[in-house]
Amino acid sequence: MPPVKPSAGTMRSLERAIDVLEVLDESRQSLRLSDIARRVELPVATVQRILTVLEARGRVERDATGYRPGLNLIFGSHAYLSGNPLLVAARPVLQDLADETRLTASLFRRADWSRVALVRIPGSRPLRYELPIGERLPLHLGAGKALVAHLPAAELDDFLDRLGEHKRADGTTVDRAGFLRDLAEIRDRGYSVAASEREPGMASVAAPVLDPDGTARATVQVSGHQEDLPADRLEQLGAEVRRAAHAIARRAC
Repeated sequence: MPPVKPSAGTMRSLERAIDVLEVLDESRQSLRLSDIARRVELPVATVQRILTVLEARGRVERDATGYRPGLNLIFGSHAYLSGNPLLVAARPVLQDLADETRLTASLFRRADWSRVALVRIPGSRPLRYELPIGERLPLHLGAGKALVAHLPAAELDDFLDRLGEHKRADGTTVDRAGFLRDLAEIRDRGYSVAASEREPGMASVAAPVLDPDGTARATVQVSGHQEDLPADRLEQLGAEVRRAAHAIARRAC
């Protein structure tokens, strides 16, 4: 007997449940039922039914202030972090990179128009800020530029249209032309350099983990205080993150 295909209604219900989870994921606080319904553009009664199922499965929790992501979402995250071939390949390489450079070594992947930290090995000097695994970060700043530089042309245009003119943490304003010049330099030298772009006083060097077709599937970054990444050290760090990125790409094949 051939497998039974899910009905259009079943697939639509699944899409709506994912929409609800994504709204909760993006929020930094509990949301009321009416707020969730407004953000997913669904009737309150429909969202209530979805939340009831998700709450029963532990994917959503509720308190006096509203709904938030639930405990059981951790199990899916753990399965991804512990079993994904790219992450398994990256950990020993990043450990070596952190040992050699004495800087914090991290692996990021693109998530829509953001990037997310998936592996992080601390350097010898603590950073000034916490960077939790799973944190959404801007795609146009820091290590994200190594991903943006290798986007297909149509996606890059779409991203730039959404981004527009933007400011960095040091107050520098970057327009589209300036950002495109930065991306071209990244492609030419094979790595990105950032200083006080997302966090004042911090700097990073990053290189993309490339698939055979040239698509950036991830990016390797070393980061630290700006004084730990002086100008005369950037070329050496660029070579080291590129080697690490190539090693991860080979191991993850």
